[in-house]
Amino acid sequence: MNINWRLASRLSVVTLALLVVALVTLLQHNRSSVPAIPGNTGTNNASASGLMGTDLGGLPAPDFRLTDQFGQQVALSQFKGKPVVLTFLYTSCPDQCPLTAEKLHTVMQSLGGDAQKVAVISVSTDPAHDTVAAALDFSRKHNMQDYWHYLIGTHATLSPIWNAYNVYAQPQQQTVNHSLGLYVIDKQGNERVFMDNDFTPAQLTANLRTLLKE
Repeated sequence: MNINWRLASRLSVVTLALLVVALVTLLQHNRSSVPAIPGNTGTNNASASGLMGTDLGGLPAPDFRLTDQFGQQVALSQFKGKPVVLTFLYTSCPDQCPLTAEKLHTVMQSLGGDAQKVAVISVSTDPAHDTVAAALDFSRKHNMQDYWHYLIGTHATLSPIWNAYNVYAQPQQQTVNHSLGLYVIDKQGNERVFMDNDFTPAQLTANLRTLLKE
């Protein structure tokens, strides 16, 4: 009887240990399956739709209207029928924004004749300093003046757009701390994927070619 009790006790300990291991494994699996939140830095893996980036579920992209680098009024909704790349930058950014602009220029070159079938929009995160002249100068420096619309506005007009796209923008003394990455919107005006700031031109080009075929 004493032997049976000891055996039962050992079996209970082993069973408990196995349950703990199973629970930890399940928690780790669930955590790894949670998609990245827009604005977080991470790897742009293929989404359920086959596009590179975080799947956004195809929800309608919030519309807005602002002024571009040529002083013209531009609305997101006017580009229905084209895939749209939407990003948030500022012209005096010392590092990431110029890099993003250069990568977007590479994408437009890679698309060749199809570049005219795609819309690229950059919304300012620095209303205090991003003027029409600054937007045009920044666009020219990165050879994007004929490829994108760099949109500017007051804090009152830009803030609702930042909120609609979960963009953090906080001016510092010399810089602006803001969210990085970009949204890829399909020809119907629906948000398809969010691409973290580590996206490559090849990944974005592939996404746009896929959307052009839809």
